[in-house]
Amino acid sequence: MSRIQIKLKEQDYKAIREICHSFNNDPEELINVLHKTQGHFGYLPAEVQEAVAQELNVPVAKVYGVVTFYSFFTMSPKGQFPISICMGTACYVRGAEKVLEEVKKELKINVGETTPDGKFSLSCLRCVGACGLAPVVMIGDKTFGRVAPEDVKKILAEF
Repeated sequence: MSRIQIKLKEQDYKAIREICHSFNNDPEELINVLHKTQGHFGYLPAEVQEAVAQELNVPVAKVYGVVTFYSFFTMSPKGQFPISICMGTACYVRGAEKVLEEVKKELKINVGETTPDGKFSLSCLRCVGACGLAPVVMIGDKTFGRVAPEDVKKILAEF
C-alpha cells in the first residue's frame, strides 16, 4: 500500500496549531490531540503527523507509533460509510470471518481499503462490546447483529 501524500495549506497548519493549543501544547495530550485532529481531517496522513509532532515538540516517530498502535486512528481516508467488522472471540467463533469474506467479495476491496467511489471503507475491530449479537458489523454509527454472509448484500444495499 503506497503512502498517500497531501500538501497542507496554511489553513491546515492553523487548524493543527489551534487543536494543539487547545490542549496547551502538552505532549501528554498527544492521543487527545490526534483524536481531535483526525476529527478535523478525517484521517492522519504523514504530513499532519509531522505538523502535530512539531507543535507538541515530540519526535515524529512517537506520533507515528501512537497512530499505528491504536486501531481508531487511520492514515488513509475512510469512505463515506466506514464498515467495521468485529473479530473479537464471540464474533469470530460465530462466523465473522465468513461475513468479512462476503463483504470483501461484494465491495471488491480488502481490509484497510476504500472503494474507488469513496463510498465504503473496510476495517476490522477486536471487540465492539455487543457479544450477545455476534457476529457484529458496524456501518458508520449503525450496528447490525447476528449477521450471516447471506445478509451482507441486503445490508450494503441500505447505503
